[in-house]
Amino acid sequence: MKNLLLISVFSFLLIACQNKEATTEIKTTSDPLPSWNEGATKDAILKFVSEVTDENSTFFVPVEDRIATFDNDGNLWSEKPFYYQLKFAIDRVKELAPEHPEWLDKQPFKGAIEDDLDAVLATGTHGLLELVMATHAGMTEDEFNTSVDSWLKNNTHSRFNQPYNNLIYQPMLELLDYLRANEFTTFIVSGGGIDFIRVWGTEAYGIPTHQIIGSSLKSAWEYSEGAGVIRKTAEINFIDDHEGKPVGIHQHIGKKPIFASGNSDGDLQMLRYAASNSHPSFMLYLHHTDAEREWAYDRETHVGKLDKGLDEAKDRGWTVIDMKNDWNVIYPFQLK
Repeated sequence: MKNLLLISVFSFLLIACQNKEATTEIKTTSDPLPSWNEGATKDAILKFVSEVTDENSTFFVPVEDRIATFDNDGNLWSEKPFYYQLKFAIDRVKELAPEHPEWLDKQPFKGAIEDDLDAVLATGTHGLLELVMATHAGMTEDEFNTSVDSWLKNNTHSRFNQPYNNLIYQPMLELLDYLRANEFTTFIVSGGGIDFIRVWGTEAYGIPTHQIIGSSLKSAWEYSEGAGVIRKTAEINFIDDHEGKPVGIHQHIGKKPIFASGNSDGDLQMLRYAASNSHPSFMLYLHHTDAEREWAYDRETHVGKLDKGLDEAKDRGWTVIDMKNDWNVIYPFQLK
């Protein structure tokens, strides 16, 4: 009887160990990037993360230096037919137009009111900044946040009939989660407005507001009757694009990223900055190649132009996502 009891206990422990091993195996072999098709791009990402997190690897990077920076427009969410913050600004122009009759004869305001996007874009960066300043300045932080939140809830994209903050990329969400699971600190480094992204970015991407870097207007502190507010002014504070991105990273983070991801020439300097890191680094470009599920564009476009960056990525062996071939799904709402 005693021998039978010992055999039973041994059998139970053996089965338990086998089950534990099976569970461990399932956990370690599960796919962290299920919306990415198998291929060179996915393999390169997995290989890099594996190497820099392995203490026995010559490529090991300490946790405190595992900084990952991501552009937003066209890289974490769509940006066509034009930047969504610009759409927000245009809608604000229309809302405020009755108070500003002078806008009817002045570009880019006239184009915004008349839905003449070509006229708006023809004014260039200066004109777009003028729109943003005119529609954002004078608002307190709470007023601006409420305005953005209301706009997101009450406006949908004409092509997908989805709120704009639903047009985030499922594969990139998985990549952000995968990096954080491997003790990377993830940042948004965007040419878009820092306060605009902060309203919805944390919920969408799991990135806290203090890890969001972007362009900004100057602000003023006001204090009255025991209450203080921050109010936007009609003056540019910082443009977080092109050369501004490495500067923004330096000012906000104080370390070079070892992982940098973007989709346009506006991100090229950020990727170069990561490439200059003394630690191993990974530069990732998203190439929009899927006209059917999203859009196909690169060198000839007013929004998200990828020209010099595409050439440099090829010359320097950076990883380039082919959206059509590397992603099996685009948006979270398309998941079954």
